[in-house]
Amino acid sequence: MKKETFDLLKNELLIIGLIFVVTFIAFKIIFLTENFFVVLRTVLAIFWLLVLPGYFIMFYWKEQLKFFERLIIGVAVGTAIIGLTSYYIGLLGLHIKYHTVLLPIGLILVGILSNRKR
Repeated sequence: MKKETFDLLKNELLIIGLIFVVTFIAFKIIFLTENFFVVLRTVLAIFWLLVLPGYFIMFYWKEQLKFFERLIIGVAVGTAIIGLTSYYIGLLGLHIKYHTVLLPIGLILVGILSNRKR
């Protein structure tokens, strides 16, 4: 990756980290009676399954779209791609317990590799 692309990625991942903290605090306030680790696990799952894959897929369009546009569209795109690929991979016979690990990693790698080619 080019240095300016790496710096942009680093800064935007820092913003995503701050969004994670704010989301965790909001979830903890909403689910006040729930255990700390249950809320943490829920927010981590949301970010791991929906936000990060979508962000990395949309990183390809970093020149055309601003950060928050890519993040919001990326969540929708990531959710759709995770859902569709999970369905079809399940039909092929891969057990569903592996989907939560393999699919986000695969989509993140696709996003990174598509950015390298550019």
